[in-house]
Amino acid sequence: MLPAACWLVLCTIKAGREHVSSFRMVGLMMAGLTLGFFPVIGGKRMECGGGKLMHVRASSGFPSFLPKEVHQIKDPFARTLAQRIQRLPVQIGFSGSCIMSSCVKPIRQQETDPVVLLHCFDSSCLEWRRTYPLLEDAGLEVWAVDVLGWGFSDLAVVILFPILAGLEVLPPCDPATKRYHLYQLWKSHIKRPMILVGPSLGGAVAIDFAVNYPEAVKKLVLINPSVYAEGTGLTTKLPRMMAYAMVLLLKSMPLRLYANFLMFGGIPFTTRLDWTNVGRLHNLLPWWEDATVDYILSGGYNVVAQIKQVKQTALVIWGECDNIVNNKLAMRLFCELGPNSRMRQIPDCGHLPHVEKPEAIAELIADFARGDSCKTKPNPLACGVDGVCVVDA
Repeated sequence: MLPAACWLVLCTIKAGREHVSSFRMVGLMMAGLTLGFFPVIGGKRMECGGGKLMHVRASSGFPSFLPKEVHQIKDPFARTLAQRIQRLPVQIGFSGSCIMSSCVKPIRQQETDPVVLLHCFDSSCLEWRRTYPLLEDAGLEVWAVDVLGWGFSDLAVVILFPILAGLEVLPPCDPATKRYHLYQLWKSHIKRPMILVGPSLGGAVAIDFAVNYPEAVKKLVLINPSVYAEGTGLTTKLPRMMAYAMVLLLKSMPLRLYANFLMFGGIPFTTRLDWTNVGRLHNLLPWWEDATVDYILSGGYNVVAQIKQVKQTALVIWGECDNIVNNKLAMRLFCELGPNSRMRQIPDCGHLPHVEKPEAIAELIADFARGDSCKTKPNPLACGVDGVCVVDA
């Protein structure tokens, strides 16, 4: 469980943000230490029992907790996957408090190792809308989970202690808390060693998790992984007000459209606009700004020193035309992961192969999950070994 000190820091930050009186802040701290938090999550009292939860759905079939803008999405794959999103209780507090955590669960448990799909920086499980059904069709047990602070989890925790009068607090969203949250989700609901798949920054999330909880991860799949950035850099020194201004820019349509142009080429503007709306849907939740500022100021992920500590077999997948992360870093990662790694390249593909080339990604993940070797011609270039294959996509 998270130490009490984490909650005290959280209380102090929240109290400062809301200009809570010193007496009220001390009361919050004392409540956390002596009585333990007794939270109401999303307005409903919830205990972490790991059982099934029912969510009210509109006549359209979308979960009621999704932003209403989901009805404007045109992409049929996004609409279908959005209808399957649910929230599961995940304990992160020392007193049994829960975060109602969003994910797409498999319809049934399979005999194969569970495949758990993470997502990129500031994204959601909807990123897997085109690949998820293909992985299910391949007979895999597939989970698409939202990393704490992003996606559609309910982060609002209301304290039911008289002196606090319903003060809402948010859990920290730094890398350590994100890692612990994922571990608790795995421990409570997945319960078996998994094949952990991380695209872009999700690759850093996956490496960080695999090194800290090796018993939970059997294999790693890293897709165009962003693992050599040393955290959030100078932005950690921003005054909080400037950090909030930067976060507002981050969710703006112009910036999101620009990022879409970098990631995808040759798609109609109407599709580009729709995909942008899919990618920023979670930004419309009320706690997104606070959670993202907390992550930025925490320093973010820095896993450079952890790469050589990875013990699991790893598959590195790279899009040939990635405009976000240099392909030389893929070779560097492949080398540093050692003899247990292999690498596959997808031609004519950018930063998000699971959106652009879902058939190729699904086949690679399914083969890797089953232990099949690469069936294509080896590329003799990487590190003097023949673990690199070019995939026909």
